[in-house]
Amino acid sequence: MAKMRVVQVAKAGGPLEMVERDIPQPEAGQVRIKVQACGVCHSDSIAKEGYFPGINYPRVPGHEVAGLIDAIGPNVSAEHWKVGQRVGVGWYGGHCGNCKPCRQGDFVCCRNGLIAGISYDGGYGDYMIAPVQALASIPDELSAMEAAPLLCAGITTFNSLRNSGAKPGDLVAILGIGGLGHLGVQFAAKMGFRTVAIARGQDKAELAKKLGASVYIDSTSADVAVELQKLGGADVIVATVTNGAAMASAMGGLGVGGSLVILGAAADPIPLNAIGMLSNRHSVKAWPSGVASDSEDTFDFSVLTGVRSMNEEYPLEKAAEAYERMISGKAKFRVVITTGN
Repeated sequence: MAKMRVVQVAKAGGPLEMVERDIPQPEAGQVRIKVQACGVCHSDSIAKEGYFPGINYPRVPGHEVAGLIDAIGPNVSAEHWKVGQRVGVGWYGGHCGNCKPCRQGDFVCCRNGLIAGISYDGGYGDYMIAPVQALASIPDELSAMEAAPLLCAGITTFNSLRNSGAKPGDLVAILGIGGLGHLGVQFAAKMGFRTVAIARGQDKAELAKKLGASVYIDSTSADVAVELQKLGGADVIVATVTNGAAMASAMGGLGVGGSLVILGAAADPIPLNAIGMLSNRHSVKAWPSGVASDSEDTFDFSVLTGVRSMNEEYPLEKAAEAYERMISGKAKFRVVITTGN
């Protein structure tokens, strides 16, 4: 039987290791994808470290997958999915269709939802199997390298902004200019928001302006809340950082009726000022990524407006090195594994 390379985690907390496996066959409702590129996301640590209960090992991480349909299983519509078609798979990896969120059409919040690279093997390899529910069609204008990070970092920032309630001309601040934030600034500016970029130090100021920010705030030398209030108060602050204290301190910069939208998974609590929130009708909400059709919208908007991720590329055989580069926080700004397929 033909073999493929995959980079797997044999047990929770174990190292990433390359092994050979038989190339799998798709079952009913599934396709096999020949992987061309796979983004390395911080959420891949869930599989590597076993942060979710019930993960079956060995497991192949990866949920920013771009490639080609290589084989189609039974009961897959040939009208919609064809061998050779360019597709991607993101964080949303399928839904049950039976729980309350599913019955209300909210598939990304499915109580039995699947996640590529966690619920089943993901894109750190030459091939992967995915349910057709999870497939997003990739437009010709995007390379696999360009498309992969849009399937998690891209869709999360794009989808949260378009559902934030902000209108063109509103003041929108992006807290953190990293893997998520550098895309958030681009999307916010292209959506017509008065975009403020917030990060630590002056070294990202020039880049933030190039990405579309009209104002840059260095959080190490200025009070973020005060500076936002000088601008009239933010209608929305999108928090891509993973620091609860930083999120809380920025909230003072919200205008009346403003919202803090949480994208970064902070390990520490977020202290809230109830009196300040009550006095100004402030709200705090979080936003998950989105379903496959949201990924397609992200692709289309990116093609239309020129939004692109800034990536560092690693070959599959250096996946462990790519993961360490990502987890260090030093990548500029997304890390993408390519297979050569």
